[in-house]
Amino acid sequence: MQVFSARVRDGAIVPDEGVELPEGSRVTVIVGEAAAFTLSDNDETALAESVAEADRGDVVSADDLLRKLAAPAL
Repeated sequence: MQVFSARVRDGAIVPDEGVELPEGSRVTVIVGEAAAFTLSDNDETALAESVAEADRGDVVSADDLLRKLAAPAL
C-alpha cells in the first residue's frame, strides 16, 4: 500500500510529482468536506506505517478499546 497526495486536473486525479503508479493501478480516494490538509513527510511515513500495521492485522478491537477507556486509571 502506498499513501500519496494528488490533485484533480481536468477531472483526472494526478499524483504529485515523484509518485509513480503502474498503469491500471487501483486506487482509493477519500475526499472529505473538511478543509484540505497537507501531511509532513514524517506524518505521511507514520500514516503509511499505521496502514501497514492494520493490513497485518495488528489492531485493537473496538470492544477492547472501549473496555480500556472505561477502566479506572491506576
